[in-house]
Amino acid sequence: QLQASGGGLVQAGGSLRLSCAASVRTFSSYNMGWFRQAPGKERESVAAISWSGGYTSYADSAKGRSTISRDNAKNTVYLQMNNLKPEDTAVYYCAASSYLESLPELPSQYGYWGQGTLVTVSS
Repeated sequence: QLQASGGGLVQAGGSLRLSCAASVRTFSSYNMGWFRQAPGKERESVAAISWSGGYTSYADSAKGRSTISRDNAKNTVYLQMNNLKPEDTAVYYCAASSYLESLPELPSQYGYWGQGTLVTVSS
C-alpha cells in the first residue's frame, strides 16, 4: 500500500515536497515513480528512481525544478518540487514497479499506486 501526502495550494514560484510512504517489507526492491494527472489529461510521468536510489529520470517538464529521492530505511520516496507553475496543477500519484530491466517511465510498468495528492499552483 502506498500513501502519498504533501500536496496543497501554493503560489507560482513556490515549493512543495511530496512524500509517499509504502507499507511493504521489500520496499527497497521496487523502482518508484511519481506521476501526475491534470483534469482532462492523461496521466504522465514526472520522475522515477531506481530501487537503490542510484538512478533517476525526469520528464522534461520537471527537469531542473524537481528532485526525486528515497529513504529505504523509512520506506518512503519523495518529490521535491521548486519554482512551481500553474501548469503543474494536478493530482500527483506515487507508484511502485517490480519492472527492473530499466527505469520504468510508463504507467503500465507500475503495478502499485497510491491514492494521489492534489497540488494546486495559483498564478
